Amino acid sequence: MYAVRDVVEMKKPHACGANAWLILRVGADIKLKCEGCGHMVMLSRHDFDKRLKRVLRQAETD
Repeated sequence: MYAVRDVVEMKKPHACGANAWLILRVGADIKLKCEGCGHMVMLSRHDFDKRLKRVLRQAETD
């Protein structure tokens, strides 16, 4: 599925034109950071699941 530090693609691009988002926090809400401009947003898990297209890059595990 998805976890903290994964990079995901959403169905619609951000206003800056980038479509890659870094997951910063996972819980009841998901905190995302745009890879293009650095803008941060919080989405409910329900909204995030609806808008998620695919996981671009899995987080590296130590």
